[in-house]
Amino acid sequence: MRRYRNPAAGLRLDSGAGCLARKGRIGRRKSFTMNTMKNAIKNTCSRKTALVAATVAGLLAAGCADMSERQRGTATGAGVGAVAGAVLGSATGGKAGTGAVVGGALGAVLGNVWSKRQEERRVALEQATRGSGVEVSRTADNQLKVNIPNDISFDVNSAAIRPALRGVLDPFAEGMRGDRQARITIVGHTDSTGSPAINEPLSVARANGVRDYLATRGVSAAQMVTVGRGEREPVADNATETGRARNRRVEIFLREPEAG
Repeated sequence: MRRYRNPAAGLRLDSGAGCLARKGRIGRRKSFTMNTMKNAIKNTCSRKTALVAATVAGLLAAGCADMSERQRGTATGAGVGAVAGAVLGSATGGKAGTGAVVGGALGAVLGNVWSKRQEERRVALEQATRGSGVEVSRTADNQLKVNIPNDISFDVNSAAIRPALRGVLDPFAEGMRGDRQARITIVGHTDSTGSPAINEPLSVARANGVRDYLATRGVSAAQMVTVGRGEREPVADNATETGRARNRRVEIFLREPEAG
């Protein structure tokens, strides 16, 4: 077998061994190059995905302040869909930007399915109860909340509905017409005057009174749940008359379960 001298180390090697050594070095260089390229591609995709997510979050933060409740629901759905689409597109070998566009379109549809009807109800209830002290709002988990203060709902130590409360419950029931999917939770509250032995059943009786009235207006009893909280969840200081008046209240929560 022919031999040659390694000029760098001054060693004599078999020509076959030298060939193998060179192939080994080339193989290692190729492996190193391929791994480097894979890591670079992976990092680039991660940066693109993060950029898409950051861009969507920034646009939502900048734009939602001037949006209606319905538009905010649509924008939120679009944002969630866009980020999810970007991540999925990147993970499956697609383009993060393309995945964001597709996901955003789907998210916009999904985010708007619930909020369109709820927005219409919210607007109708706000108009019907304007000037009454009733608060109509949208909660963080997409429930329509109607907060009814004591001065238009019940007399002291009574669960009988006052006439003024009917002016709130009638348009609420009208907004439920034909909708058998929505779910309603009615929560009764009291102030801290009196003992829990009185306040607990009184709060339950007031919630039941609201439920029974809505049932007479066509809302299915199967869609409604009542809860009594007594004095356990105050929203104001019970040490003052003003605070106690705020704590004597009934809250109605309306939600539409997401389609499975």
